[in-house]
Amino acid sequence: MIAPITAADSERDQRRAAAALGAVGLRAGDRLVLSAVASPELVAVVLGALRTGIVPVVLDPGLPGAERAALVEDADPGLDVGGDPGRLLGDREADLADVPLARPMHYTSGTTGRRKGVWSGVLAEDDARALAAEEIDLWGFGPHDRHLVLSPLHHSAPLRFAVHTLLAGGEVLLPGPFDAGRAAEVISTQRPTTTFCVPTHLQRLLAHGNVDWSSFRRLVHAGAPCPEPLKRAVLAALPDGSVWEFYGSTEAQFTVCSPDDWLAHPGSVGRARPGRRLDADEGGQLWCAVPRWARFEYWRAPEKTAAAWRGDRVTVGDLGRVDDDGTVWLDGRREDLVISGGVNVYPAEVEAVLDAHPDVVESAVFGLPDEEWGQRVVAAYVGTADPDELARWARERLSPAKRPKRLHRLGELPRTSTGKVRRLDLPDVLGAAGG
Repeated sequence: MIAPITAADSERDQRRAAAALGAVGLRAGDRLVLSAVASPELVAVVLGALRTGIVPVVLDPGLPGAERAALVEDADPGLDVGGDPGRLLGDREADLADVPLARPMHYTSGTTGRRKGVWSGVLAEDDARALAAEEIDLWGFGPHDRHLVLSPLHHSAPLRFAVHTLLAGGEVLLPGPFDAGRAAEVISTQRPTTTFCVPTHLQRLLAHGNVDWSSFRRLVHAGAPCPEPLKRAVLAALPDGSVWEFYGSTEAQFTVCSPDDWLAHPGSVGRARPGRRLDADEGGQLWCAVPRWARFEYWRAPEKTAAAWRGDRVTVGDLGRVDDDGTVWLDGRREDLVISGGVNVYPAEVEAVLDAHPDVVESAVFGLPDEEWGQRVVAAYVGTADPDELARWARERLSPAKRPKRLHRLGELPRTSTGKVRRLDLPDVLGAAGG
């Protein structure tokens, strides 16, 4: 059995962390670097810092030394505790604000380009309260919740869910690095009420079987597209009304999708979160108007910040569309767009067709250079479908420019630790740089 982190025990440790940080001279707005595996100490130090206005910079503990050193230099921290947050938990305690006075600074883990620090600074008290209330109210966190952490805490969403569960008086379970068997046992025996996960977790848990899902009131997924067959299987396995998703990024949160909204619009990512508004520009890029407390900048990158904002509207480069009723559909990222013979091919559209084949578990579509067409569409997929049969399936459902010219069957797709497919790695994985 895993001992849950209780709100009361964590609060005591948060006060100890705040006292230690103050004793070494850190003040509101200073940065604190941590790169530790998930633990009660890590959560307490993050919250103790946030509730005094100190900004934790939470890094992947598995980063190569050179990459970690570059990020630490960029973050310019007042203190780097590395992988040992517990050394900040002494005997002295300090006062804490009721809510976090800042957001952690995460470095974007996107599949292209140099990592960017997402910085929100120190929040005004009213904005800090609004930010905490928004997250707690949206998911209904409360003292009766037991939240299961399935994803690494150096990513923004799993840390955000754990932090706000504790702020609302609930408990948090940390079972360690994801293992389907261990996760299935924890779910079935320790009865969590909420979790955040990515579709890969769901796929592996359903394949494992022997999971008692009945304790969940909210299972929330995001981080990568969820193939329709998998989504329907999850909806069938869990209690009615419990499977939700959202569309967001390290930078900002955009939509929320209830089970009813998804069933009415399969494949969509729901509607704008309360207090937000989404629309697409003439190029199909999505922009979201966000409240004051959701604003951010890219750390020490004013040109990137300026490109991301138009007034109170922000974009992270995703392509999509918004229906008249506010339903949001994603077409992919601008970096993933394949232009073949002058035709824009959105990988998400092609993937939706391939994923609908009964013998395909999931797919990933990308472009390769082509002397005649500029780029040609290539697909990798997981499943038992015969490539020739899948090609026929695609021909019947896609226009010529959108049909994959090659289909490669794989055991699994390469992913980031948040579940996003690493499209740029696929040519090397397939040995397909020329084919």
